Amino acid sequence: MQAVHFGAGNIGRGFIGAQLSRSGYQVCFVDVQAPLVEALRERDSYTVQLLGEEPSAVRVSGVTAFNSQTEPERVAEAIAAADLVTTAVGPHVLKAIASLIAEGIKLRLKRKTPPLNVVACENMLQGSTLLKKEVAAHLSATEQAELADRVGFPDAAVDRIVPVQSGTDLLEVAVEPFYEWVIDRTGIKGEVPPVKGVTYVDDLTPYIERKLYTVNTGHAVCAYTGRILGYETIQQAIKDSRVAEIVSGALEETGALLVAKHDFDKGEHQAYIQRMLDRFRNPHLTDPVARVGRSPLRKLKRTDRLVGPALQLIEEGITPEHLATGIAAAFFFDEPEDPEAVELQQILDRDGVAGALQIVADLPRDSQLTRLVVQRYQRWQEKIEG
Repeated sequence: MQAVHFGAGNIGRGFIGAQLSRSGYQVCFVDVQAPLVEALRERDSYTVQLLGEEPSAVRVSGVTAFNSQTEPERVAEAIAAADLVTTAVGPHVLKAIASLIAEGIKLRLKRKTPPLNVVACENMLQGSTLLKKEVAAHLSATEQAELADRVGFPDAAVDRIVPVQSGTDLLEVAVEPFYEWVIDRTGIKGEVPPVKGVTYVDDLTPYIERKLYTVNTGHAVCAYTGRILGYETIQQAIKDSRVAEIVSGALEETGALLVAKHDFDKGEHQAYIQRMLDRFRNPHLTDPVARVGRSPLRKLKRTDRLVGPALQLIEEGITPEHLATGIAAAFFFDEPEDPEAVELQQILDRDGVAGALQIVADLPRDSQLTRLVVQRYQRWQEKIEG
């Protein structure tokens, strides 16, 4: 079996590519970084370090790579012959790779090859659906009709923490042992791809929201509150009882929402929350709050990990005390290397917290959540000044 994977970065090598190789696929990575491509092609393998209580290593072999900028024809041919295509390039890069995926699909349509599935393994909602739209824009009306019948773009939810790398080997990558990869079975064309470790479901929404409102919410709250209190990493921050209380409280709030909304078993979800907190505490990981908290404008959007569940809780008559505290903390995330953080500070200076929430999260200035966040912001301000 052949798999083409876009993105030879740490997630691509340490998670998706490794799982595909483990499942028996010959993996062809596609990337724009020439040194990575050359190393993968020359060495044919790399090592994944698992940073658990008892660290271990996994050897990934039988891989190759193409440069999407200098070898587009070879990439298209690889897609034409592939059994599966996956991505881990970042949400903003999907549009950039769509034309190249379209060229490979055009070859498949001409050659009448078996159905293909393209899975975007990105930290976003409906990544594959977005990718399908971008790919279709490069196809004719006739090709678009064939695309709908012969190429699946099943959405997916993925989860694995890949910390800042400290090794000197270009290809070696260190990751946490825990991972989750869920794919929407209803979006698949042809046979279900035999990928080990993947959970196929008929409704992906509960799993996407569970991950977004637990892992991503908890991570963001920990980063923003930890930053205010002077911590450099998630692992340092979560050891502080003040941070731990706010993070745990926020996850209790989102947990109540998820259990009620998706009929999750309460005990099982509580165990899921505890596993996530244990991941944050993993002493073998070094995850800077500057990395986890980056892109605050995106994280503060109305439908994202902080404001999204807070609004839903208010609709249910529940006051999101801890989530509001985490949202307020995000406005103190002043990171000069992050363009979104810089822009957020500019908006805050000009429009205040209520105005910033209106601009960034589309919240009315007099909404219950806005009033709650402003109150919590003032408390943070008093703590900092005191």
